[in-house]
Amino acid sequence: MWCECYQKIPKIHRHSIGERLDMLFIEIIEAIACATFLARNEKQPYVRLAIRKLDTLTVLLGVLWETKSLDTKQYATLSLPLDEVGRMLGGWNGQLTRQNTPAS
Repeated sequence: MWCECYQKIPKIHRHSIGERLDMLFIEIIEAIACATFLARNEKQPYVRLAIRKLDTLTVLLGVLWETKSLDTKQYATLSLPLDEVGRMLGGWNGQLTRQNTPAS
């Protein structure tokens, strides 16, 4: 979805915000992949990193939409799955927090 939208972004934003968004997508995938293969007690920093990167990505997508570099349909097409990813990462982080907290 992002690749299709990226091609339609005006050149002025494609080579600045667009490239940064590209890197954020890759960094999020990398953080999630790392967390997947680590021991339970080592996962949380990577999950939190993915959440921070996703939050930044969401803000920058909003900037593209506000500047009319991304139309409403494209913005919605990207935002809905990203919201779902955010909920999943938040749930994963909450689960890790509960598992890593010592019982009283």
